[in-house]
Order: sequence, then C-alpha cells, then structure tokens
Amino acid sequence: MTRPLPTESALLRGGAGAIEVLIDAPETVRGVALVCHPHPLFGGANTNKVAHTLARSYRDLGYAAIRPNFRGVGKSEGEHDHGNGETEDMLSVIAWAQSRWGSLPLALGGFSFGGFIQTRIANRLAEDINPPRQLILVGMAAGVAADGARSYDTPAVPKSIPTLIIHGEQDDTVALGNVLDWARPQELPVIVIPGADHFFHGKLHLIRDLIARNVAPAAARP
Repeated sequence: MTRPLPTESALLRGGAGAIEVLIDAPETVRGVALVCHPHPLFGGANTNKVAHTLARSYRDLGYAAIRPNFRGVGKSEGEHDHGNGETEDMLSVIAWAQSRWGSLPLALGGFSFGGFIQTRIANRLAEDINPPRQLILVGMAAGVAADGARSYDTPAVPKSIPTLIIHGEQDDTVALGNVLDWARPQELPVIVIPGADHFFHGKLHLIRDLIARNVAPAAARP
C-alpha cells in the first residue's frame, strides 16, 4: 500500500451543471473507484461516514476513489432526478476520471441510494471496453423502503462483475428481507452484520475488514 495523498476537492461538469467531488488517492494510482452516497433528499452527501469508509478502503487498495455529491447537494447543481440524471452524471465523472488517469481498472461502490445508482451504472458499462472489475453495495436500496415513501426497482447485477453485498441485520430503512429477495434470483451472497442498523453505527470497522479480506488490490487482474 502506498502512502495516501491529502483529500482533494474539485468541481466537474455534468448535465445539470457543476458536480462537486472529493478524491482520495494513493501516491501511486492503479485503479479508479466511484463511490456514491445515500439519498440526497434524506441528508445524503459525499461526507457520509459509510461513503467515506468505502472511499478510504478503495484508496488503500490502490484506487483513486472519487466521491461525488448528487444533484442539489453541496456545490453540485441541479435538482434530484430520481436516479436518471444522477446516473448520467456519474458516467460523466467516470469519463473525467479516465481522462485524468487513463483506462485503469474501474471499481464501483455505493451506500443505500448510491448502491441503486451503481447497479444502473454497472449495467450500462458491463459491455464497455473497460467494464467495472468490482462492485460493493452497502445497505443496498431495493424494494419498498420502510417509510413506504420510496420504492426501488433495482436492476440485477451483471454476472461478469464480482459483487460484495453488505447489509445490517437491523436495518430500519431497507429491510434485510428486501435485499435477500433481490439477491436470491441472482444467487448473490449477502454478508449480514449482526446488530447493525442502516448507517452501521459502531460497525464501520467491520465494513473495512470485509473489504480488505474480499476485494483484491487494484493492481491485481481477475
């Protein structure tokens, strides 16, 4: 593992205007990782602790981890678009990253609504010349949320992309049963953290450990 650089901030251009991003990178970048935060209408931002944990974990594996703010959050312009404009924005961020670092291995990570966006991106890029090499979904948004106000028709993950799914046993935002129902027909294993709520209070170290044990460094080829 190379020494990490200070967190960098930048404003990129998206379909609705500026996209604010934070970048956590090692001295030697061997891959690019996009990390997406939870729902912007419920306090989600790129400073979220789970998104931060995903970014630092990817950084420690040799990736330049980019954490954008979705539309309407922080300095990102535009209004929430229920995942459609957000997906296009994230594809723009990936294109920018590839123009900066080249066609390095690409990884995707998302928390809650951010995981929903990443499943859409994974499907868009699965047949690309540089498809994602890794997908991490934490507190995955699938089915009807506990408050009944949101429903997610989350697409299946392309079979070609190794996927790590982590969910809290006591998630009170997206029930564990929702994620199991989504994962079951795909035969995707789900790692359940006992006692964890949706935001993994007091359990973030377990997410870091699971990623360190289950995700290969960026330099490794599948």
